[in-house]
Amino acid sequence: MTDAFGPGSNGPLTVVIDQSAVPSDQRSALSDQAQKTLNAVSGAATVTPLSPTQDGDVLLGTVYSQQAPQDATTTDLTNRLVDDTLPDAVSGYDAKGYVTGTTAAQVDFRDIVASRLPLIIGVVVALAFLIILAVFRGLLVAVKAAVLNVLSITASYGVVVAVFQWGWGGPALGVHGDVPIESYVPMMMFAIIFGLSMDYEIFLLSRVHEAWLRTGNAQDSVAHALEITARVITCAALIMVSVFAAFLISDNIVVKMLGLGLAVSVLIDATVVRLLMVPAVMTLLGPHAWWTPRWLDRIMPHIDTEGEELSGSADARARQARERAS
Repeated sequence: MTDAFGPGSNGPLTVVIDQSAVPSDQRSALSDQAQKTLNAVSGAATVTPLSPTQDGDVLLGTVYSQQAPQDATTTDLTNRLVDDTLPDAVSGYDAKGYVTGTTAAQVDFRDIVASRLPLIIGVVVALAFLIILAVFRGLLVAVKAAVLNVLSITASYGVVVAVFQWGWGGPALGVHGDVPIESYVPMMMFAIIFGLSMDYEIFLLSRVHEAWLRTGNAQDSVAHALEITARVITCAALIMVSVFAAFLISDNIVVKMLGLGLAVSVLIDATVVRLLMVPAVMTLLGPHAWWTPRWLDRIMPHIDTEGEELSGSADARARQARERAS
């Protein structure tokens, strides 16, 4: 279609003008004014003549971009039609202009996702911070978990952009040319990756916290927890990486994006982040990792994740006393 009809042929923008409130004797003048305004829009390769519907209440036309639907020029053209061209086209008349079609819907959806994604990430990270703080009662531990979990997600975003938008190694994965990132892929990746990252985080922190309450030695607690969890985390990550990497053989480009992003994220999270950065940060923080202001400790709920309070054992009471003292 690009070779025969031009790059914008497979992403037409349908222009709709509602003139139902315009008197019949003024509709011809409105149509001429709208057509003249549309013909002058920049970034358009072709603008078809506006034609009225059978009842004459609506004018329909098609605008073809000079570039492909995923090109920034097409996005700019869509926004220009909505924000400037169509308001000018119906100026002076009781009419309203719209831009519709698959390409316009994709632009709107992408803009909505782009505006909401920071809020979604912020809310999820904040909730995870509060949960970790309530469970492990360590302010710096909660901050560290939130920051490092986001790190593995941003790294996977970078890899997906480099392969699909920049073309780094794309042909080896069956990706030919520069491919735009599907608008909902970053949101789906964040939801899945953050959940997996938090699983590994809680698993490791539980063992560190358990050893810390038992011994009171921060450095030894980290080493002990890493010793007993490293193999399990590595095996679990290998399974997930293998599953996600299998998506790369799909012919569907969106499936490839998700598979590559999720596989890389789990690999980075389970090696660089979970088995290197987390133990290093915990070791450097030492006992301070488990510090919580007294006023915050008083208002936070006490969550017994291991069921130790039910046992009423002396060891449990000693751990609780050490936790309060920290």
